[in-house]
Amino acid sequence: MNVKPRWPALRRGLVAILRGIRPHEALGAIEALVAEGFEAAEIPLNSPDPFESISRAARAFGERCLIGAGTVLTPEDVDRLAECGGRLIVSPNFDSQVIAQAEALGLVSMPGVFTASEALLALRAGASALKFFPACVLGPSGIAAIRAILPPETIIGAVGGVSETSFAAYAKVGVKVFGLGSSLYKPGDTADDVRAKARAAVAAYDAAFLT
Repeated sequence: MNVKPRWPALRRGLVAILRGIRPHEALGAIEALVAEGFEAAEIPLNSPDPFESISRAARAFGERCLIGAGTVLTPEDVDRLAECGGRLIVSPNFDSQVIAQAEALGLVSMPGVFTASEALLALRAGASALKFFPACVLGPSGIAAIRAILPPETIIGAVGGVSETSFAAYAKVGVKVFGLGSSLYKPGDTADDVRAKARAAVAAYDAAFLT
């Protein structure tokens, strides 16, 4: 019997979303993220040559950082990620087949949900964590309302329109995991750009949760 892969015990619940990054840029960006305190990063599959970027990142940083893919839509995508050494599956939607394949391969899964029904179905299917998306539409109060009917141990992430300026508001309703996209990386950003943004995000997270 398969055991549902658990969300890892990260010091900070920060997941970098490197949408649009290219393979030759990936290592520099992730090196900067890890140096500043990030322990999770995903490269969306609608990025240029994403599996090559993931493969390079997993080889270089897989022991220090949870490396994976975003915008994972099919079980075949899950298979390819596993072959590349990735360990994190992030989706914009709930798909039971994607979650089942991730669980079968021992990968951490974080499907996108927006309603109470989707959230409960995703947990029943074996999701490791939930990605409330787009979080900017639900807001802290919307997520809090749904969180009230979920098992208390559920790991909840807020993704979509979230930045370091949002942490304090979400912290008040018990959200501790955040996916940071354009506030952290945009195509064309250098590793130094990523480092500066990551440092600001880590400082804001620590102010909201660790002080």
